[in-house]
Amino acid sequence: MWYIWLILAGIFLIFEIITLGFLVFWLSIGSLFAMIVSFFTENVVIQTAVFVLSSTLFIFATKPFLNKFATNKNSIPTNIYSIIGKVGIVTKEINSIQATGQIKVNGETWSAIGKDNTNIPEGTTVKILEIKGVKTIVTPIP
Repeated sequence: MWYIWLILAGIFLIFEIITLGFLVFWLSIGSLFAMIVSFFTENVVIQTAVFVLSSTLFIFATKPFLNKFATNKNSIPTNIYSIIGKVGIVTKEINSIQATGQIKVNGETWSAIGKDNTNIPEGTTVKILEIKGVKTIVTPIP
């Protein structure tokens, strides 16, 4: 039975090379653990239990460790998220009740609504707080 676990470990490694998730690798390690257990017992239930438990343990034990390295805290926001926190000017009066209004930021025109349903007159300088759908949520800068 050991050769079946070895073949499974190889198959899982091939899938790991194809995918980028670093998840199937632990299934391969679990297969190797089950292969080692198969030298001591012929019971397939025990071998399968070792495979499932060791794979699950490795996945959950290493997930926080991998997330620490996978997430980049110094990432630069791009696309629509790059305008959050920037200052713009109201080019068309913002009426949050009617959901009308526009601002200009970095030479681009964006639809806008005021935070807490506030109306903001044309020409007011505003700060972009967040993006909801296709509209910017803004607040006037005093």
